Amino acid sequence: MSLYGDNIPKDVYTNLIGTVHEHLPLMYRYMKLRKKLLGVDELHMYDLFAPLVEEFKMEIPFEEAKKIVKESLQPLGTNYLNALQEGFDNGWIDVYENEGKRSGAYSWGAYGTHPYVLLNHSDNLNSMFTLTHEMGHALHSYFSDANQDYRNAQYTIFLAEVASTLNEALLMDYMLNKTTDPKEKMYLLTYYADQFRTTVFRQTMFAEFEMIIHEKAEKGESLTPQELCKIYYDLNVLYYGKDMTVDKEIEMEWARIPHFYTSFYVYKYATGFSAATSFAKQILDEGKPAVDRYLGFLKSGGSDFSINILKKPVSICPRRSRSSRR
Repeated sequence: MSLYGDNIPKDVYTNLIGTVHEHLPLMYRYMKLRKKLLGVDELHMYDLFAPLVEEFKMEIPFEEAKKIVKESLQPLGTNYLNALQEGFDNGWIDVYENEGKRSGAYSWGAYGTHPYVLLNHSDNLNSMFTLTHEMGHALHSYFSDANQDYRNAQYTIFLAEVASTLNEALLMDYMLNKTTDPKEKMYLLTYYADQFRTTVFRQTMFAEFEMIIHEKAEKGESLTPQELCKIYYDLNVLYYGKDMTVDKEIEMEWARIPHFYTSFYVYKYATGFSAATSFAKQILDEGKPAVDRYLGFLKSGGSDFSINILKKPVSICPRRSRSSRR
């Protein structure tokens, strides 16, 4: 029922879980590598937060971050880069932390205006990835609003993380190709591997937990705290493998995940990340034909069902010129 609003077939959900199960050996290899590099006899859940590269910092001031982000997005072509520069130059971004300012980062706006981006920028790698991520959201909205009427401009949550994550993928590819420092490359690869771990594998584990408990509820079975803890613990054992010491305390983690109160939502992180990675690879491998398909996706907004928009670009009927939007 939760998938009905986006017209998402149930197979999309179950295929995601099945595909991730097939690729769990990759997660196991990463856990084994983490254990080896950290030099620990036992790898615990809290060790996932330990850095694998000692004493490595990347100082990236905001102006430099903008230049690197723009350079990394060159494969997306002139139209995209011009819109990006317009955002950089014309007050779209609230950059730094300030008194009373909300934490985190996000992109927001209203139809008929340019998007607005809130950051709490620090001069580091994570903030640079946050910048390209939020500008991905902003330009998705920008192109959608410019090419769709009010009714069709708003894209679904199922599509929302594709544009932002694709920007991150292109930035990562650029950084990895540019660096000559082994420590920096190690740092970047760890950062990227942890994105796959947290956004694809872990979110899919969450999705499987949801599926199991809802199926039990639909069968009229009781869901005690003890049963929920057992299900969640067993899934951690399955997803992290034999090289991970799955601490008993992790069994209660399900109780602190707010997304579980919005049923069947978390799988969209994994599908969005997967779609973005696929788009990025096509753009880097094929060039203009893939870029044209991707820009068609950005311009489609919510003019069709989400799956159809991902499958092919939609014919765009220009609503009005960009100059009239300023």
